[in-house]
Amino acid sequence: MNRQPLARYEVVIGLEVHTHLKTESKLFSPAPIRYGDKPNHNVHPIDLGMPGVLPVLNREVVDLAIRLGLATHAVVNKRSVFSRKNYFYPDLPKGYQISQYEEPVVSDGWIEIEQSTSAKAPAKNAASVADTVSKRIGITRAHLEEDAGKSIHDAAVAGSDDTHVDFNRAGVPLLEIVSEPDLRSPAEAGAYLRSLRSILRYIEVSDAEMEKGQFRCDANVSLRPRGSEQLGTRTELKNINSFANVEAAITAEIARQAAILDDGGEIVQATMAYDPETGRTRVLRLKENADDYRYFDDPDLIPLIIGDEQIEQVRAAMPELPEQKRERFQSEYGLSDYDARILISNRALADFFEQATRAGGSPKSVANWMSRDLLRELNECDLELEQAAITPAALASLIELVAEGRLTAKSARDLLPDLVREGGEPEALMQRRGLEAVSDSGLIDGVVGEVLAANAALVESIRDGDDKPLNFLMGQVMKATQGKANPGEVRRKLIEKIRG
Repeated sequence: MNRQPLARYEVVIGLEVHTHLKTESKLFSPAPIRYGDKPNHNVHPIDLGMPGVLPVLNREVVDLAIRLGLATHAVVNKRSVFSRKNYFYPDLPKGYQISQYEEPVVSDGWIEIEQSTSAKAPAKNAASVADTVSKRIGITRAHLEEDAGKSIHDAAVAGSDDTHVDFNRAGVPLLEIVSEPDLRSPAEAGAYLRSLRSILRYIEVSDAEMEKGQFRCDANVSLRPRGSEQLGTRTELKNINSFANVEAAITAEIARQAAILDDGGEIVQATMAYDPETGRTRVLRLKENADDYRYFDDPDLIPLIIGDEQIEQVRAAMPELPEQKRERFQSEYGLSDYDARILISNRALADFFEQATRAGGSPKSVANWMSRDLLRELNECDLELEQAAITPAALASLIELVAEGRLTAKSARDLLPDLVREGGEPEALMQRRGLEAVSDSGLIDGVVGEVLAANAALVESIRDGDDKPLNFLMGQVMKATQGKANPGEVRRKLIEKIRG
């Protein structure tokens, strides 16, 4: 991004994340939650606010909210209250949304983020952990609320140019997680979102799949002159659908606000939209204040009271947190802090690693292949690990073939793209493609002899003390054996014949 605005102004960013909770049914009704079903097939009269119906709180969502509170070092409030947030929109059938306002279920927490000091963006499947700095980001609150329906403007989906409304999502339980305005750059905002999403997945509170709308972000952005303690007027970027777009939208909004301030103008509090095509933000509407929503306690719901016993039951059932897993990977598997941090940055990566080691892979070898080769291949294929066809057992088998000398590391890397995209057994794939390593000592001796005979001048240079040509000679042997010879064996035989 253009660094000039950041030289003149300090950026102040706060994020509001809405994440779907991992439950079978909705927040106040027994309607099922199933993604991909036909529109309006998972709807209940309670979700639509039909006359005479009353909401019934789903006990499981309370446990999940407590779990998040414990994982983020927050206060789990013993008393919280559901309110009605009143506004009109076609996808809000009741004319109000049940949410929490003045008394949320969770407050005053924090999470740690790690941001790379290099300019390189983190890989899709893992955070970059080299040259990182840590920062604590406060969490103001996390409150429960029900999701609205979904307006469909796409003619290809709706079947016509009219706008349609799908109420399958209406009533799905959400946690809205509000950060303190502690973020100071688009990169920090991206790091916070990745860290929060990782925690949500680790503790099984949410699948947090952005493409399904399970993890949505609004960003509040303001600028103030460097050295000033007074906050500037903020704008809110709504419903940004990817980490890359969050960073790009904030970058664009910083540039827009800086240009206005440099021209002597004033920032107007507003709700903004980001257009990825133009890379610009635009005003959607002037920002509402809380008073505009006319919050009041929902008369159909009593206050939510959480006892110590319930909190301790949730604590006892908590899954292993990322930092706990990192420490265990170092002590149990002997991994370096660097390798452990890469593997625990993503729940799927960590689980894959442990399954591959249980399948027989050496922990250090599995960690090396995953952090270096597997992640690179996933990023080149634009795949999440969960979408790849490779199994932990297949990676362990591939590593074992290399360790046994039946497959060179280069050939193993040649097989990896097929395993990632199509799956299969490494040994069968190796044989089908004719990549099994040459183990015939006589054959290797013959090729080495031919290469030395064809490069007599280089042989004399090596004998005179110049080892530089040795790599060239190794390359010639590997080329002649189609990369199937063991490089270490080739080097040993070359040195033996040249100097023996």
